Amino acid sequence: MSHSIHPEIERVLISEQELQTKIAELAARISKDYKGRTPVFVGVLRGCLFFIADLMKQLTIDASIDFICPSTYQGGTKSTGVVRLLLDLRDSIEGKDVIIVEDIVDSGLTMTYLLANLKTRKPRSIEVCTLLEKPSRRKAKVDVKYSCFDIPDEFVVGYGLDYEEIYRNLPYIGVLKPSRIKK
Repeated sequence: MSHSIHPEIERVLISEQELQTKIAELAARISKDYKGRTPVFVGVLRGCLFFIADLMKQLTIDASIDFICPSTYQGGTKSTGVVRLLLDLRDSIEGKDVIIVEDIVDSGLTMTYLLANLKTRKPRSIEVCTLLEKPSRRKAKVDVKYSCFDIPDEFVVGYGLDYEEIYRNLPYIGVLKPSRIKK
């Protein structure tokens, strides 16, 4: 099913085909790196939903999945860096290889919090996997081992990313029209 471009999208930054191609490449790399192991993919809700589903379908290794839902208090389109957990992992990650799956690493503040929190649970290893990175916005140093795309400092939606809980279902990553964003 082909989608037309949503009227509130200025332009498509990453097409559906580009997303699927890059995710397949990433899944192959993770499958090679974790051969003989069974990592736990920890999805960061809600934005990771489409990415983690497509990524896991492409893996050639066994893996399990769990979810965590941090809430960062927002000031418009910018994170304040204050984090609390709305949903925690269901299972213990002690002694396991953990891959945190995120839709976007922007300031790095939420990921810094999640890494510190999850490391206290004694996993064997922990890595970060993200669909998108915005290096220009980084405030905290985060070591991202697996990343699909570096993007410019523009407000993007689609493929799990939202603005006011809308646009997650778009099959591409698009730049939201500035007129749509509340000042």
